[in-house]
Amino acid sequence: MTTVLRMMSPNLINGRNLYKGSQILVKGEESKSRSHWRFSTKEVSLRTPQATASSGVSSTTTEPKGREFDTTTYEDNMLANYVPVYVMLQLGVITNDNVLENAEKLTKQLKKLKQSQVDGVMVDVWWGIVESNGPKQYQWSAYRNLFEIVQSCGLKLQAIMSFHRCGGNIGDDVNIPLPKWVLEIGETNPDIFYTNKIGNRNEECLSLSVDNLSLFSGRTAVEMYRDYMKSFRENMEDFISSGVIIDIEVGLGPAGELRYPSYTETQGWVFPGIGEFQCYDKYLRSDYEEEVRRIGHPEWKLPENAGQYNDVPEQTGFFEYSNGTYLEEEGKFFLSWYSRKLLLHGDQILDEANKVFLGCKLKLAAKVSGIHWWYKTESHAAELTAGYYNLKNRDGYAAIAKMMRRHHAILNFTCLEMRNTEQPAKAKSGPQELVQQVLSCGWREGIEVAGENALPRFDRDGYNQVILNARPNGINRNGKPRMFGFTYLRLSDRLLSEPNFTTFKTFVKRMHANQEYCSEPERYNHELLPLERSINDESFEKLVEATEPIDPLLWLEETDMSIRPFESVLSLLKSTFFRNKS
Repeated sequence: MTTVLRMMSPNLINGRNLYKGSQILVKGEESKSRSHWRFSTKEVSLRTPQATASSGVSSTTTEPKGREFDTTTYEDNMLANYVPVYVMLQLGVITNDNVLENAEKLTKQLKKLKQSQVDGVMVDVWWGIVESNGPKQYQWSAYRNLFEIVQSCGLKLQAIMSFHRCGGNIGDDVNIPLPKWVLEIGETNPDIFYTNKIGNRNEECLSLSVDNLSLFSGRTAVEMYRDYMKSFRENMEDFISSGVIIDIEVGLGPAGELRYPSYTETQGWVFPGIGEFQCYDKYLRSDYEEEVRRIGHPEWKLPENAGQYNDVPEQTGFFEYSNGTYLEEEGKFFLSWYSRKLLLHGDQILDEANKVFLGCKLKLAAKVSGIHWWYKTESHAAELTAGYYNLKNRDGYAAIAKMMRRHHAILNFTCLEMRNTEQPAKAKSGPQELVQQVLSCGWREGIEVAGENALPRFDRDGYNQVILNARPNGINRNGKPRMFGFTYLRLSDRLLSEPNFTTFKTFVKRMHANQEYCSEPERYNHELLPLERSINDESFEKLVEATEPIDPLLWLEETDMSIRPFESVLSLLKSTFFRNKS
């Protein structure tokens, strides 16, 4: 079927010949020579003369400008392009003392946020707060209070099982450590934490090396994560069954992301440093030594020539482009082992999450980090230290997408707002190509793909890039490819102030394909069905072999639903004028 995009006038795609107001493509009068398209200020759906006739209005009738239409009536062809938008709540909305602080202010913020027609909010459910008093001593009352406010404001909720520390990552302004009793175990056994080659420990999260070691009052790390999620389900069953909680994002590492903590500001990392491998605790070291003995290379050691956090690739023996260790047999084996351990970690925890939430009408999700710096180099050093074995001739994300498919999980990716031209040349970044690669992996695997912005943005350029990535081929009749949802980082007074809030409202409208907020997700093919059991039709070893690079899907150069220059300012002036007049 011919897409709407192909039928558009090039001038229209470029944002010319526009009318004021909330724009949507509609078909005007038919001419003998060609079809003309215009932007309507009131209509909320893509209409053809035939579609107009079917709604009871003569196709030959010329509608007067400014006519009011029923904004609760949606056009299915446009709803197919609807991308729900959520907003991440503040990191410290629940304090370290497990208190919902300033509930009155939050309620006001959420009520105002609702005016933008967002679909819901996302919140970190911090392990370090809820289970702080001791093993299995869960305190959920503050989060229940929070969820009740979210529900009262008519918003949906994405809940993150945050098994990491808050603090030490870019943009963190709150410090929430791991549970005190877990840190006390680490005082006598620091190898439960990720460790770099000189022995520095990272207490941001537990090392994946202890996933199956009973070091925590008789439980393994995976069992602790499982018990936490099970308690969450039991205590939040009413919010789940009522459809308030629609998404459980499972934390799989630092910042909740499936990766190693290879770049951490608390350890001195500064963008765009390559980071460091984090596999030198005694458990991972022992595992590696056993593996190299098994294959007959006991002389192989963990990398000692991979540089330091803020090095550039060419300064190191491991990442040197032409003859670095990463190109040698020993380096290839290490990188395969390092990335495989990360994949197995995610697979195991998502399997437990699937069992915990089995039958619930919600989605599971997991986040993958957008490590875009050094992407345009041969060695992709920053991705490799984080555990993504991604090179020009090797896809490091296809296996992750396949693993997500096993557990019916959404792949949530970051840095959707970034453009190559905004990055410093020295970083050799490729955020646009990286986003295209990862999202294409997900779509080709047949899974849902969602995303976030990596850094707060309030400008039209950032928003337009998100809109483009949400619908890479623009508006079309089947709505594919299309992101399952987008979460904006994050709620703040600055977002809710003008002109930022007006710009944000315009952005939400564009993500909704210029439709009003739709409270019936099944109408845009997001019906929540009971979560099914994980699929085990493919062995883990077969999954790991998915490394052949495939060209990403095609992307438009710019979105066909852009926020245009001065549009938000004009909208703000218009609303202020009518408000004052009334």
